[in-house]
Amino acid sequence: MAIAICKGRVEAEEWRCLSLRNNQATNGIFHFISLTLVTVCFSLFSNPPRAAAAVSASASASASAQFGINVWPKPRTMSWPQPREATLISKNFSIYYPTDVYLAAAADRYLEQILTEHHHPLVTPSVNLSNSARPLNFVDISVSDLSAPLQHGVNESYTLVIPRGGHAASLMAETLWGAMRGLETLSQLVWGQPSRVPVGIYVWDSPLFEHRGLMLDTSRNYYAVEDITRTIKAISANKLNVFHWHITDSQSFPLLLPSEPELAAKGSYGPNMVYTPADVAQIVQFGLEHGVRVIPEIDTPAHTGSWAQAYPDIVTCANMFWWPAEVDWSERYASEPGTGHLNPLNPKTYQVLKNVIGDVTALFPEPFYHGGSDEIIPGCWKADPTIQSFLSNNGTLSQILETFINSTFDYILSLNRTVVYWEDVLLDPNVKVNGALLPPEHTILQTWNNGPNNTKVLTGAGYRVIVSSSEFYYLDCGHGSFLGNDSQYDEPPTKGDTTNGGSWCGPFKTWQTIYNYDITYGLRDEESQLVLGGEVALWSEQADPTVLDTRIWPRASAMAEALWSGNRDESGMKRSAEATDRLNEWRYRMVNRGIRAEPLQPLWCIRNPGMCNTVHPFF
Repeated sequence: MAIAICKGRVEAEEWRCLSLRNNQATNGIFHFISLTLVTVCFSLFSNPPRAAAAVSASASASASAQFGINVWPKPRTMSWPQPREATLISKNFSIYYPTDVYLAAAADRYLEQILTEHHHPLVTPSVNLSNSARPLNFVDISVSDLSAPLQHGVNESYTLVIPRGGHAASLMAETLWGAMRGLETLSQLVWGQPSRVPVGIYVWDSPLFEHRGLMLDTSRNYYAVEDITRTIKAISANKLNVFHWHITDSQSFPLLLPSEPELAAKGSYGPNMVYTPADVAQIVQFGLEHGVRVIPEIDTPAHTGSWAQAYPDIVTCANMFWWPAEVDWSERYASEPGTGHLNPLNPKTYQVLKNVIGDVTALFPEPFYHGGSDEIIPGCWKADPTIQSFLSNNGTLSQILETFINSTFDYILSLNRTVVYWEDVLLDPNVKVNGALLPPEHTILQTWNNGPNNTKVLTGAGYRVIVSSSEFYYLDCGHGSFLGNDSQYDEPPTKGDTTNGGSWCGPFKTWQTIYNYDITYGLRDEESQLVLGGEVALWSEQADPTVLDTRIWPRASAMAEALWSGNRDESGMKRSAEATDRLNEWRYRMVNRGIRAEPLQPLWCIRNPGMCNTVHPFF
């Protein structure tokens, strides 16, 4: 029996020990005496942990950056008093944790990473090995509530203590999901060969925003399961917690559904470009093992051209040229190639759609269901004779959308789901529903236009909001237009480019742009409380697996820190300049972990911290 001698109350619990010895994993049941959340077992500070918690994140970052110790995203509180020292990781290092299937997978993963990563920082830490500390032999994980499900609002806080004497670290969390975040922090504190870790360090951490995610479009171009799981791995490493999966769109329907198999059979790019129920189960399980929620989006009633391959009678304007030469922009059939809207006036639409929604909610245990409802294009619905007849009898397109929402919203709620829609359902200038149809207690709206202005409009109306402002969070922007025969690229050399390179949402969103975005800007306190968090988004018109990692990382890392611990120091000043060196180091570590993140600066800048900054403002 392993015993830790502590001051204060202790309790005996059953723990599972996972260790790697002789390159083999062994499991065994131990009774381990662990400290409670209110007691720190180690003689670490001259002041108690509560006093240490008052140390600001900005001060801790300054100290850690100076000595080359880096954690991304920056913890809310980190104390590392003088003298700053490190100890070796024992070759027999172990992780003690309460028995749980998801925590077991995480402990297994982090144990191997801690023992084998041997990260060599770009800037060598100027930290001496302690003469008195013993090698770190184990970390003891204590979890208050092992039953808390992975869903919005779950507690992700943790406390990590590595004592000055080495030997044993303590990781305390309210939930196993917080324990996973703490294990990630521990793994980032380890470096070198032989592996070493700081001693005398205290971390208390918790996210500012509960919803921190990445949206990926897998309809316009297909991504294999291994591409998605690699992305979820990186999401977790950055302490993001949501993978928003935009699965279907007008271009393809790659999701194989038991009740409607023809949608994928005929609407996908081919039999090798579909996601089977087994694939979905693997992705969802992988997400749970990494503390990442997988939110499905089936975008309707627009963006459904691919449904017409199986059900041509329920889709309007399918397979039509998106913007005919003789038609004004206001009468186009789509905003980009790939036409088709579900027909809300055809009863068969709801027979198919309810099968789809039922299957999707069965495949994805996540309580949020994203129903899309963005970009209703009037010209597409007007192309249908049934809808033409309805409009000729003084009906409106907004009434047609209301028919659709009325016929699907309550059904989604009946499946114990909270409905998420894009903002258009209430804010589109041409086609939108009456807000009375979408009670705020059952509806979440996701913004993508007009920056903080739309966030304020929606929170002012009492809605919970996920922020994905395209001006800041769209990762596909700035790569030009994907249209062929595009005349804007054939201009006289003297005219120059006045169109952001042809990208509708250009320019390219730099990591600084993302990092500095305050998603509650201009909101009253009660409005800010309705902002659940944010998501960066990668639409895939010009992205596929070959560029997936570089389009996302490390720019998504910038949002990860801003939503976890903020983008300002304790004085209220933006800290993106200070973050540059730390993000360079984190990008380098991600690359070594198999995430092909793009570089931020020349290596020279990293080797010469601060020398590539500017001290002059740009206008």
